[in-house]
Amino acid sequence: MDSQLKDLSSKPQSPTSQPNLEDASDNDDLPLLSPTTATTTTTDDDKSDSSTPRPSIEELEKKYAAYVRHDVYGTMGCGELPWPEKVLLGIALVTLLPLRVVLATTVVVLYYLICRVCTLFMAPNREDEQEDYAHMGGWRRTVLYWSGRVLSRIMLFAFGFYWIQETCRNPKINGSINNEVDLNEQSEEEDERPGVIISNHVSHLDILYHMSSSFPSFVAKRSVGKLPLVGLISKCLGCVYVQRESKSSNTKGVSAVVNERIQEAHENKSAPMMMLFPEGTTTNGDYILPFKTGAFLAKAPVLPVILKYPYERFSPAWDSISGVRHVILLLCQFVNKMSVTRLPVYYPSQEEKDNPKLYAENVRRLMAREGNLIMSDIGLAEKRIYHAALNGLFFQRIRLDWDPH
Repeated sequence: MDSQLKDLSSKPQSPTSQPNLEDASDNDDLPLLSPTTATTTTTDDDKSDSSTPRPSIEELEKKYAAYVRHDVYGTMGCGELPWPEKVLLGIALVTLLPLRVVLATTVVVLYYLICRVCTLFMAPNREDEQEDYAHMGGWRRTVLYWSGRVLSRIMLFAFGFYWIQETCRNPKINGSINNEVDLNEQSEEEDERPGVIISNHVSHLDILYHMSSSFPSFVAKRSVGKLPLVGLISKCLGCVYVQRESKSSNTKGVSAVVNERIQEAHENKSAPMMMLFPEGTTTNGDYILPFKTGAFLAKAPVLPVILKYPYERFSPAWDSISGVRHVILLLCQFVNKMSVTRLPVYYPSQEEKDNPKLYAENVRRLMAREGNLIMSDIGLAEKRIYHAALNGLFFQRIRLDWDPH
């Protein structure tokens, strides 16, 4: 879901100015770390490039704090482990890992078969290069909805999330939570259904939680719809597909589809709910990034949800760690934890409806305040730069370790 709304609209800005990250995301000139951060030994190639100052790892972590890992496994999940952790990891590798892989695979295959049965003799809804089964009704939709929710929760259980702490904030107890409006005015709107669920983005596990709690539609890369098993499941979810690498004008069509889905969900209780991650990428869970405006263009109420993953050993956050390493270490955790805070439905004022950037920024500030999240002005472009720097350090260390001189 990294590509959440990057192609849907231009980068939102708060009422105060923020740096433009759109062009920077395509910059391939990514810096590497200085050799001195890994070792005092330098090679001829390093000396030839010494005229260009390079940041230290400490400087990078300060600048890109929203993506820095602080767990036992360290940066990129490649840190030096204490021997007790090595013992626990070794035990989990031969016991938990294979068991959980089998359980997770069984759940995916089972739900795929359910989706296959429910879509037999049915043609998918096709519109603007989109394809989905989310608008089917009757027993088919009921089976897809409830089996999807139950199996998603079973999948989380298989991953070690044995219990999930959920908190719902009541606006009548704390009137300052839900916009800056009078509660009497709010009561006239309280029966309105939100058009979209808004969530901070920490891990790919976020999707599983939202599937288990409300089974909404997501925005995903177009390639997801072509994957074995998962492709059909994503179509039954009603995913809106985007082509991340595309710079053509078809992104306007995707934005229009999302807005139509949000408006439809707001007006029709039987329509599938939309779920968006307006940050556009994942963080380490302590920060919240600037919001894209795509989720707020429809002017419909939104339901803010804050996800956190308390941890002691391994952080489930997908920040500066590869996907394969993340999944392996996650499955080797004996217990994983998740806490969820559901805020009241946020009803935009007329000023916010007229200014989607203001609407997005106000919801972001609300989520930061209620979730004790740190607001950061960086985005996906800076994340790529940070990852490139970490990869440079990693491969530099390998090269120097194997250098006979």
